Amino acid sequence: MKVALLGLFQSGKSTLLASLCSKRVPAVSTTIIEEIVPVPDERIDWLTEQYKPEKKTYATIDCLDLPGFNFTDEHGRTVARRLINQIRTVDLLVLVVRAFENPEIPPYRNTVDPARDLTELRTELLLSDLELVTTRIEKLEKQILKPTKTQPHDKAELALHKKLQETIEAEKPISAAIETEAEREMIKSLGFLTLKPIVVAINIGENQIDKKFDFPGVMDCTAEVITICAKLEYEIAQLDVASRKEFMADLGLTELAAGKFVKSCYKTLGLISFLTTGSDEVRAWPIRQGTVALDAAGKVHSDIKRGFIRAETFAYDDLKKFGDEKALKAAGKIRLEGKDYIVKDGDVINFRFNV
Repeated sequence: MKVALLGLFQSGKSTLLASLCSKRVPAVSTTIIEEIVPVPDERIDWLTEQYKPEKKTYATIDCLDLPGFNFTDEHGRTVARRLINQIRTVDLLVLVVRAFENPEIPPYRNTVDPARDLTELRTELLLSDLELVTTRIEKLEKQILKPTKTQPHDKAELALHKKLQETIEAEKPISAAIETEAEREMIKSLGFLTLKPIVVAINIGENQIDKKFDFPGVMDCTAEVITICAKLEYEIAQLDVASRKEFMADLGLTELAAGKFVKSCYKTLGLISFLTTGSDEVRAWPIRQGTVALDAAGKVHSDIKRGFIRAETFAYDDLKKFGDEKALKAAGKIRLEGKDYIVKDGDVINFRFNV
């Protein structure tokens, strides 16, 4: 899963990312920074205690941190457009907007206004997609004049792009115009940004922990909105485990930013994790909801998918309840599932295969 963090100048994106991967805040960069963020999962920790493997492997999120955008002049717009065009292959966009006040960090356009900043980010994404749509229309209008085998397809694609153009000009995302899976497939390779799922991360101050944010008319009401105090989370991430727990207890925090961030990304993308265990490794594997056992096997290794026989499966919650696999088997909680079995979140699977 690849996620891009986008935000305006001084929104706190880099501090947020540093807190997620427990690293130092990097120096100001003019290029995209990439970090691999482990997905916190207490199930992996518990299974590691039970199986004592040589290593444990969490699921991960590949995060791209783009330099803060500045749309106050033409140079800033040009730089931002160039950067935006480099993230068209990501799976998810996280829009980071500033809500915290800090006199030592000058705010974008001299005022702190989350709704305004979110509107500006959304508008720039629409304009970027409009430029791509317009270019595609110009190319297709020339192509349909040629009597080629692809002419019927080109005409259908042209009609779709004109619909997309009308949608964007009405200040709506491309996702609002797509009505069928066939239409989605037709434009999939172009990487339209407003077709991608979005999470909004509000970077709040320490005095705004309980504040609620709503953006009617700015974002789709189905978009996931989370609040994170990046500065506080970064300070916590620099502590050792014992001090971290004590500090969180004093503040009344039950979850770190990484957990909240990951849950929102997983929910928005429709992801779950299945688990594998053994003496060599305990591991979490992220997959789409609705994935069948055969495809989950391929996630582990192509040979396992090719020689798939059965998936020996049990629920993590059942294992924790009964204590070990022997007790699970006695209780009839271990199942043999076929290739069409739909994998559930927290399934612990041992794939039987023959190649």
